[in-house]
Formats: sequence, C-alpha cells, structure tokens
Amino acid sequence: MRVLNFLFALLAASLSFNAYAVSCDQPLQLGGDTGWTGWGNGHSNTRAAVEGISSEDIATLELRWAFGFPGVGSVIGNPVVHENTVFIGVDSGDVYAIDADTACVYWSFKAASGVRTAPALALINSRQMLFFGDRAANVYAVDASSGALIWQVEVDNHPAAILTGSPQFVHLQNASAPDRLLVPVSSSEEGIAAVPTYACCTFRGSVVSLDANSGEKLWQSYTIATAPAETETNKFGPSGAAIWSPPTIDLAKNRFYVTTGDAYSAPADSATDAVMAMDLESGVILWHTQGTADDIWTVKCMTPAAPEECGPDQDYGSPAMLVTTNDRSLLIAGQKSGNVRGFNPDTGEELWRTALVENTDEFGGKIVWGGASDGEKVYFGIGTGGIHAIDITEGEIAWSTPLEPTADMARHAGQDGPLTVSEDLVISGGWDGMLRILSAADGRELWNYNTAISFTTINGETAKGGSMGAAGPVIAGRRLLVPSGYVGVKNGMPGNVLLMFAPATR
Repeated sequence: MRVLNFLFALLAASLSFNAYAVSCDQPLQLGGDTGWTGWGNGHSNTRAAVEGISSEDIATLELRWAFGFPGVGSVIGNPVVHENTVFIGVDSGDVYAIDADTACVYWSFKAASGVRTAPALALINSRQMLFFGDRAANVYAVDASSGALIWQVEVDNHPAAILTGSPQFVHLQNASAPDRLLVPVSSSEEGIAAVPTYACCTFRGSVVSLDANSGEKLWQSYTIATAPAETETNKFGPSGAAIWSPPTIDLAKNRFYVTTGDAYSAPADSATDAVMAMDLESGVILWHTQGTADDIWTVKCMTPAAPEECGPDQDYGSPAMLVTTNDRSLLIAGQKSGNVRGFNPDTGEELWRTALVENTDEFGGKIVWGGASDGEKVYFGIGTGGIHAIDITEGEIAWSTPLEPTADMARHAGQDGPLTVSEDLVISGGWDGMLRILSAADGRELWNYNTAISFTTINGETAKGGSMGAAGPVIAGRRLLVPSGYVGVKNGMPGNVLLMFAPATR
C-alpha cells in the first residue's frame, strides 16, 4: 500500500492547498481496472461514464486539488485515468503520470513537441504501454509504470503533418500483427497557406496503422485517394481532409470511422468535410458521406488577400459517436455548420439531420470539439452558446438550454469544448471558463464553478484556469477531472491547470 508523507495526509484531511506535490513515494503499480480510456472513454467515443457522479452528488461536490503545468498557456491534452493514475499530455510536450488522490507525480516524459492527444493505454505481453502523439507527427510508446521510452516513430513526413486526434489501440485476433494502433494524421498547412509565397497545398489526411509492439508501419490510408499535383503556378491540389479527432471503432464489424476537415485547395475532393468508414485490418475505404461540398478554406481566407473560392469552413472537428438503441446502431456526428447527422454505419446513408442553429450555411464554429451520448440522447454544445439534447431514434430535439456568460465574459461565449455524460448529468466546460453541470433529463443547470481564476496549486506552480476547448471534463469513478485554459483560434483565455473535484462519500 502506498505510504503517504505527512504533508499529503494533512492535505487529504483538511483539503487545504498549502502542501507542494512531490514525486510519489513508491513506483507506479498498474493493475487491470480502467477509469476513463482514451479521448472518448472507449472505442465508441460517446464520452459517457456509466458509473460516476450523479445528481445525488451535486450538493457535496467540491474541489479537492489543483495541479499547475509549468511553461503552458493552453491545456490541450485530454486526461485518461487508469485505476488511481491520471495520464495527461500538455502543450509543452510534457506527459505526466499523476496520482488521482494526492497529485504526487509518478513520472514525466518530454516529447519533442506539444502533446494534444489523449494517451492510449494497453496491456501487451504483460506490460502496460502508453501511446501518444505530438505536434511533430511523432508517436511514442512508453512504459506506463515508469515513463521509459519503448519506441518512437514519425508517422508522416509531410512538413506540416501534426497529430491532434488521439490514437486508438485495437487487438485483432488471428491477424499477423494483432496489437495495433490507429493514428489519425492532421496538418498545420491550413495556417501556413496564409504565407503569400507558400505553394498551397500538398497535405492529405490519413490514418496510419502501427504495430503496437514495435512501432512498425503496417499501412497508411489517405482520405483523398488522388495525390496532389500542380494545378497552376505555385498551386497544388487536391489537398486537405485532415483528421482532427480519434477514430471510432466497431470491432464487431471489423471497421472504423473517421471524420475529415475541409479542403485547402482546388479541386475540393468529396472526401473533405466527410464521415468515412475504413476496413480495420487493411485501411481500405468502404464509404464516405460529405457534409459540405466545395469547402476550400485556409487562414488566408481571413486576410485581405483572401481568394474568391473561400468556403464556410464547415469541417468535422470532432469524432462520430457509435450508439446502439432499439437494437439498431447509428453513427452520429456534429459538424461545424451546426448540423447533427445520424448515419447508417453500414452504408453511410444519412438517416436524419438536425440543425442546432438557424443558419447552417454561414461560417462554421457552431459544433467544434464534440458531444456525448448516454444511449438515449446525444448532447452537443454550440459555439454561439447553449447545449442541446437530441433523441437518437428520430433526431428530434429533446431540450435546449441557452447559456449566457456574465457581462464581463461576453466576448467568451459558447460551449465549444467536448461534453461528458455521467449517469443523469451532462457536464460542460465553457469558453467563459465556467464549468457547468446540467440535468440530462431536462437541461436544467444544477451546478457551476468558475475555473477562470488563479489557484493555489498542490505542486507549487503558479496557475490559473481559462477558456475550455479541446480538452473536456473526465469522469473516473467519483472523481471529476477538468483541464482549464485554452487559447485556440478564438483568442480564448490562457490557463495551465488541472482540477480534481469529488463529492462526499455516499
């Protein structure tokens, strides 16, 4: 049993924040129990905690500790939890293994670039391995108990390739390499294209399958089948269809699904702004369904030199959710246009479409980092402010709750960050820094906490919270973990803190 020093025992008893976090007394020992796995808590990306906190816990829910990340202005990595350990990567490139109760640090690892992906954890040949990617398109495998590097590989050598979507681990029985990682590849070329002399554009999104034991590349499947070629002087295409978010996996049907970004240059391929199915073993594309055609957009569209062909920037920034209801499986995805669609996962046929905003043709940014589902409804926050619940069967809106920031936070409106479901609750981190908990039944706001403040941290780092975007709340048992501080492209409030809330024991 872990031996705690006097300062940690005092902290647990008084919930004060005067003690500094230190290295944990003993090495990390990992068993088989899981808490919150990957970005979306499992292969289906529904961000649902079946057994977590409920409305019964609201009255006693309180902050237990705050952990400050040094040298960080945005907390971009979603935490994962295994037993009593929190794994999280941040924009400085540091990846931490932190005790969930005391916030002592078991180990930290320094990647070559910022880490936005949620780690993936897998037990392989009796060894717990942790996998994550960085902004230089490197994937790492480390020993989850010690943080020691096992292997490192660059998955895409395009100069603008980056990794933002979290890898997914799968075990395929009877395959030549049964333990595999699926790694989605994104790009910073959308921003680089604003440079007047840049030859735009040559990046294509892809999924890379790696042997989880060795890092060997098994295959790379591009979202756009046609390689880019010169279309006129200093212009290339087709390009784009980056994958910003983790794959959604259906092991029973031996396939997975990804959502893609916009086109960077003409001609705009039909695989842009799309939901796509691929074979799990080979990466062969099975179908794709486009949401917005001819959506050619780069940061150059926001400059005086914007070309006439600029689209509305309505890509998919979050993964599709695989949900089963009434013995029927649906693939549900929210697009930046504000449209939520239900698809037949076998064919890609659109079964229903629900608009959460009045105008779905204008510039995107309505649904950004994703929703959550409890199996009966799906929940999405929108960038203009508010949360909506949609009945899965027919796509009808069950309830809508407008959420307005306080007057001093008026320019930081919106629920851009991914939502989380825990029993009868929907949890949202707002762009205004407000953590809100709503009733899943009717959308009533039950509880809130302002994270956009300075915190006295358990590890002695100067820290504050801010806007909440790419990284969302995580539920593991009766703990609520909240990363706060995200700048993004909307000039959000920076921050560098991870907060742990917990209710009193029932």
